Amino acid sequence: MTTSEARAARRAVAAMFAANGAMMGAWAPQIPLLLPRHGIGEAVLGLLILGLGLGAVAAMLFAGRLIARHGSVRVLAVFALAAVPVLPLVVLAPSLWLLAPAMAAFGALIGCMDVAMNANAVEVERRLGRAIMSSSHGFWSLGGFVGGTAGSWLIARLGAEAQALVVMAAVAAVVLVAMRWLRGEPPHPAETRPAPAAILPREAGIWLLGGMALFSMVPEGAVLDWAAIYLGKELGAGPFAAGLGFALFSGAMAVMRFLGDGVRNRFGAVATLRISGLIGAAGLMIAALAPMTPLALAGFMLCGFGVANMVPIMFSAAGNYPGFAAGAAISTVTMVGYAGILIAPSTIGYLAEHIGFRPTYAGLSVLLLAVTAAAGRAAMADGHRRLPDAAAGEPLP
Repeated sequence: MTTSEARAARRAVAAMFAANGAMMGAWAPQIPLLLPRHGIGEAVLGLLILGLGLGAVAAMLFAGRLIARHGSVRVLAVFALAAVPVLPLVVLAPSLWLLAPAMAAFGALIGCMDVAMNANAVEVERRLGRAIMSSSHGFWSLGGFVGGTAGSWLIARLGAEAQALVVMAAVAAVVLVAMRWLRGEPPHPAETRPAPAAILPREAGIWLLGGMALFSMVPEGAVLDWAAIYLGKELGAGPFAAGLGFALFSGAMAVMRFLGDGVRNRFGAVATLRISGLIGAAGLMIAALAPMTPLALAGFMLCGFGVANMVPIMFSAAGNYPGFAAGAAISTVTMVGYAGILIAPSTIGYLAEHIGFRPTYAGLSVLLLAVTAAAGRAAMADGHRRLPDAAAGEPLP
């Protein structure tokens, strides 16, 4: 891979992140429409969404093996194309018996695409010799914003079915163009340490990175799912102000992810992770202790600035874990981390019902402090800095 090819590959993988985010963003406004369409309640819908999440996590178990065998480029291209028609299938499903497997398939395909695009981003980082993971996740956030906004507008104007078809056509166009410029390392199954019969790696360090990703994503899920209810119920915020908790948190996260690579390239992954954890924990604590809505909103926004780059750093660390192919380690860290998004909604709701939101958010800040304390474990995230590929005779940009 030449330097110019690496730069083109960087743009291509960013487009894949944006496409994945757009699919999820378009899916979000479709969720409440399933209730009247299928005559179900929130409990059944919750089970369907859980099935989508479990499909994603289960598929992540095998994504690493596929990447080691076939390479991140081929796996990313195949699963990106396969995911395109599934959202229309979910929307057009005429019964619950077809809806449930369609949602599980949607989660599985999106999950495998997620692992493959993160593995490919690690490979491009190595070639460029600089961090790109945070901004790649920034493109995911941007894609989610565009997909959600445009998707909501299309539903209002054209209906749910037309929205799914239009958005997926646009996503397909992006994927087909980006596929031409994807570049990566050749398949390297021999680097994967576990025995052929093992699905998951036995390396404790990889599981520790997964736990750090989990601890980073549980507070993120808690803010996304419960901030509006907390602001309205315990601080008396109106609907608009309560909705700003999510908006400010997400906006701060998107902005910081685009700035995060520059911060990492200057200060290194460990220092960035420590500072990010402290900022995120401080933001959650401010939100938990705030006597009024504006201060709580500021706390959630500060938390967004903090947590934005924590998971991207963990993915980079996993992708550079010694002795493991990028996909093998990333699939495990992704699986454990995203389990936090599955666990958070029900667990946080249970805790908040029994002890209140303030103690719950204060307690979650401790998780971010734990990640801060273990930040040294993510030092291999700077593996791209050790990549002057002298053997290939290609200077770094």
